Amino acid sequence: MRTHSVQLNYPKFTLELLKEKVVWLQTEKILLIADLHFGKAAHFRKSGIPIPEPIHHQDLNRLNLLFGDFKPEAVYFLGDIFHSDVNDQWKVLNNFLGSFRNIEFHLILGNHDILSEDFYSESCFTIHKRPLEIIDGLFLSHEPLEILSEEKFNICGHIHPGVRMRGRARQSINLPCFYLNHNQLILPAFGIFTGLYTITPTNGERVFGVTPERVIELKSE
Repeated sequence: MRTHSVQLNYPKFTLELLKEKVVWLQTEKILLIADLHFGKAAHFRKSGIPIPEPIHHQDLNRLNLLFGDFKPEAVYFLGDIFHSDVNDQWKVLNNFLGSFRNIEFHLILGNHDILSEDFYSESCFTIHKRPLEIIDGLFLSHEPLEILSEEKFNICGHIHPGVRMRGRARQSINLPCFYLNHNQLILPAFGIFTGLYTITPTNGERVFGVTPERVIELKSE
């Protein structure tokens, strides 16, 4: 395990929480990524809000580094990979991912993944319209599963969890985080151009803050 990551060990699988805001399953060679929201800048520009496109190029650079460092056999995007209506960035994304011919790309559709089936059928993704079990008892979804038996585990996105850290002199900073609630892990949003939903952990919930240098478990106040 890398010193800048956090490892969660379960009987049937091990999850490594990376500072890149993704989960790595070493044994299975699988990366889990939530909420890229690619194409969001172009979506805003259509509405007259001048957001520069290079903001998404940073996301592609980060993906490129992840794929090179970890060499996954499969990547599962946990929904909201693209932000709503189609624009020219859909082709950019597919061309980029399609260049990694040794990786299987899967997409569990999220609430922002609203393109027509023609776009998805011609894409580099295997599409999943429902929550997906990839290992015995390990379910992937976009939104947190509300009904989940004790022996099951759910990894999801959608929430964009963040946590506020307070320092001296009323200083504070908001960080993206991994949010672990017993047998459910909510991933931080991968995309740079996304917001945060601040959470306050209670009742034994665990929060792992993400900084550019490392992932660190934060103690409840």
